Amino acid sequence: MHSRRCPRPAAPYLFLILALTAATPLLAATDAAEQNKPIVELRYRYEGVDDAAFAKNADANTVRLRLGYRWAFAPGWRLVASGDRVQALAGARYNSTANGKTQYPIVADPQSSEFHEAYVGYAEGGLDAALGRQIVSFDNQRFFGNVGWRQNEQTFDALSLRYTFDGGGPVVRYAYLDRVQRVFGNANPNPLLRAWDLNGNLLNLTQATALGNFTGYAYLVKNDSVATASTHTLGARWTGTHAVGEAKFGWTLEYAKQGDYANNPAAQSASYRLIEPALTWRGVTFKAGDEVMGGNGNYGFATPFATLHAFDGWADRFLTTPVDGIDDRYIGANGNIGKAGWTTTWHDFHADHGGRAYGNEFDAMLTYPLAARVTGLLKLADYRSDGFSTDERKIWASLEYKF
Repeated sequence: MHSRRCPRPAAPYLFLILALTAATPLLAATDAAEQNKPIVELRYRYEGVDDAAFAKNADANTVRLRLGYRWAFAPGWRLVASGDRVQALAGARYNSTANGKTQYPIVADPQSSEFHEAYVGYAEGGLDAALGRQIVSFDNQRFFGNVGWRQNEQTFDALSLRYTFDGGGPVVRYAYLDRVQRVFGNANPNPLLRAWDLNGNLLNLTQATALGNFTGYAYLVKNDSVATASTHTLGARWTGTHAVGEAKFGWTLEYAKQGDYANNPAAQSASYRLIEPALTWRGVTFKAGDEVMGGNGNYGFATPFATLHAFDGWADRFLTTPVDGIDDRYIGANGNIGKAGWTTTWHDFHADHGGRAYGNEFDAMLTYPLAARVTGLLKLADYRSDGFSTDERKIWASLEYKF
């Protein structure tokens, strides 16, 4: 498999982990042995895209094979390594961002062979630490996630630390980011689509209380590959649930402020806010929300490391925030019918700055466990433009096996 640039010297981070674990009691060897397990995953997906901007529709048949192993090589210690092969099938009638087929709409699943994860970790008591290529995910993945929807997932060369204090204390997380492997594949002809060199410091603290979970975060990221993407983001998040008879009321409130940072040559400032109440009754969860990615006509609040497909509609029309920002007002519901799980959402999009209408979108998904370790999925996204971009309809069908 092809590997990307080696991360910066790891010795200081490894020394930190060793220092933190010195004098901690050892786990039983039998407990470590029970954690040894192979990683075997196989996912086939069809993605069809009908975009009014193109004369031809995209038809992407791709398969991803992931193989690896999780090895508990000593009490408390683990070594995790896995690699992916993404292969296009049936003629690849789509623009993968790497195959040059620009007459088709984009389906960002290029062929590639690469390391997915390769890290050493230690866990004991309230501490969990990892060093190497790994998934870095915070909260609902609005700011940092693995972009697990794409065949090539996003990973980071990073040091991550998590400590859970006893007695109802907070959960404190820190991550140092050296490099991000993006979803466009390590063989992409555009080097800025392959990976970015970073100098990022992420701090996230969550305290559980009787009134819900309160989270505060500070994300400071210097992007050495794209200087205008260097930002600092400070924010707070409140989530919780409350039972009322047979029903359960839930809520999420969040606010963040973002600005330019480190080597960024531009003056940037934008805010983020989210209000999302939810109600679960008789097995069905109903939710409504208003998520605003602020914009001022020159800059829109940016979340380039997020699992973007999960937000602002599955048609992916807003992977990059417009300079006027985006106000996404949505309603949705999800539940189960027997073994099948279903989800529907309706979005109404407007500009944060100026209030211009962007359009609306209907999303729906159905999942079903077909056999032990095998899940089937059908999914639809239908975006109708109101002058922003063009109409687009996407459909998906997939089968996934996980050992």
